[in-house]
This record gives sequence, structure tokens and C-alpha cells, in this order.
Amino acid sequence: MLRVIILFLCIPLLTNLAFGERSANPVYVISVMQEQIPLGDITIELFPDKAPLHCKNFDSLVVLKFYDGTAFHRIDPDFMIQGGDPNSKDLSKSPDTWGFGRPDQTKVHAEFNDYSHVRGTLSAARGEDKHSADSQFFICVKDSEFLDGEYSAFGTVKSGMEIVDMIATSPRDKATERPLKKITMTIKKQ
Repeated sequence: MLRVIILFLCIPLLTNLAFGERSANPVYVISVMQEQIPLGDITIELFPDKAPLHCKNFDSLVVLKFYDGTAFHRIDPDFMIQGGDPNSKDLSKSPDTWGFGRPDQTKVHAEFNDYSHVRGTLSAARGEDKHSADSQFFICVKDSEFLDGEYSAFGTVKSGMEIVDMIATSPRDKATERPLKKITMTIKKQ
């Protein structure tokens, strides 16, 4: 009888060891390159319970491979890294257009929630209109609670903050906050 009880208690542990810990939330891997040199991976977890529209938009863009080849076009070592603008992968577009997006992009309504903009938070970039988020996102490098209630947090970094920090501290043009050497990404759902 004791063997049966021990076996029964060990089944969940063995299942977790065999299949690995799984998050109930969607997880994605952002693979980062600077020019042709791989920098590493950033694993992110989305929060559909906090921002379902932003998560759905992000997922649909990943499925379309929209993000593949886009750049982290704005970096600030004391604040965040930002990427996901289609202009940054369009060779016909000047780097001066990076960060402005395209007018034909789907806009996502703001979803302010109780998830605070702390280090590692994934949030939707937007223009002056709070409901103008599209494909662009940023990852907080430092705690930035002043963004709470102003920007839609929709995920967090699970692993790879050292890659985020590497991007954030890359040499940049201080006027544009653009890295001097282009940093691109591909994103896959895990």
C-alpha cells in the first residue's frame, strides 16, 4: 500500500520532469542578431488575461513572420529597447522612417491593466493617441512605473534579460537612439 501511495505522489513530479514545466500563457522566442552575428535569445511570456487584444495581435504577426527581419530601432540603456516597425526591414525605407510604422497597419485599442512596467515588462509602443498601438513593442530595461495606465503591458521576459541588456547598451546615435549597427530579430512561438 505504501508503494502505491508513493507512486501516486510521484506521478506529477515525473510528468513535470518528462515534459518540462509548461506555462499556461503563450511563450515566444525572440532570436536576435547584430548584423550577421547572433546575440542570443529572449524568451517572453504573454498575458492574454491582462491584454487579450495585444496578445492576439502579436501572435497573428508572429504567425505571418511579420517580425522576422525587423530591427530594434530605438535603445535607451536607462529605459527600454523598442522594435517591430516594418519600415526597419524594408530596404527601400530610410532609417529615418524607423519607428513611424505604416498608416495601413491595424491599430490596437489600449488595454491598461494592473501589470506594472517593471524591468522585463513587454509593452505596446504607440503614438500620441493611446489607441494607436500596432506592431511595435518595447521591453523595459529599468523599472518604469510612470508608464502604468499610459501604455498596455502584455507580457514579460522569462529568460534572456542579458540579451536585452546587451541590446540596450549597444553603441547608438544619441540623437535618434538608433543602434550604430543594425540589430534584427526573428520571433517563433514555443
